[in-house]
Amino acid sequence: MSETTQLIADAFATWQTEDAKFEKGNSAAGTRARKALQELTKLAKSRRAEISEVKTARKEAKATA
Repeated sequence: MSETTQLIADAFATWQTEDAKFEKGNSAAGTRARKALQELTKLAKSRRAEISEVKTARKEAKATA
């Protein structure tokens, strides 16, 4: 598992925890939940770029082989 994938899993777990607290009435947890979702967005974009790089490298390696 890549480092980014682990960070995504951690951010998702954080979001779940904070979202549950928010649903129980803790307004401050809503802010933390939104922050975790923003982090997920950034990490998802980063992982998409990593995947694209690997796909491109594989395609180039296959073309030269």
